Amino acid sequence: MARTDAPDTAAVTGTPPGTGTVHLHRVLRAPPSRVYRAFTDAAALVKWLPPHGFTGTMHEFDARVGGGYRMSFTNLGTGGGHSFRVTYLELVPDERIVHTDAFDSAGLPGEMRVTVTFAASVAGTELRIEQAGIPEAIPIDFCYQGWQDSLALLAQLVEPEIPDGA
Repeated sequence: MARTDAPDTAAVTGTPPGTGTVHLHRVLRAPPSRVYRAFTDAAALVKWLPPHGFTGTMHEFDARVGGGYRMSFTNLGTGGGHSFRVTYLELVPDERIVHTDAFDSAGLPGEMRVTVTFAASVAGTELRIEQAGIPEAIPIDFCYQGWQDSLALLAQLVEPEIPDGA
């Protein structure tokens, strides 16, 4: 079945035909430095990135441009899972992250490009995410659902104000 968003995605982002793109926007009650740290800390990523129903394992981690990480998600109900590799292209503290993602499975070919921006707002941090080049085998609605779960977990991680020694 052809993706209805493929022609527009290819024209706008330069991603290959048959791939998809998602755009997300959230305002979090936390400073940009804390939200950025949640995207560049291995333990934090394991805590918030796997959507509900999945656990996460970090296999490798190197938070620098040219570095990245390898992580896997495991479905708690079935035991099935998938792993992926991230390569950092840009890391601008508290402002912007650009990285590529590639699944380790031959059934999910290609490379996705993820751009994350952090901007201070009156409420905390305005977070914007674009994930482009999503393999055709992954329905865009499933991506949105997974990201919604992950971003709810991110908010639970970064929004509490917990003093040291509490």
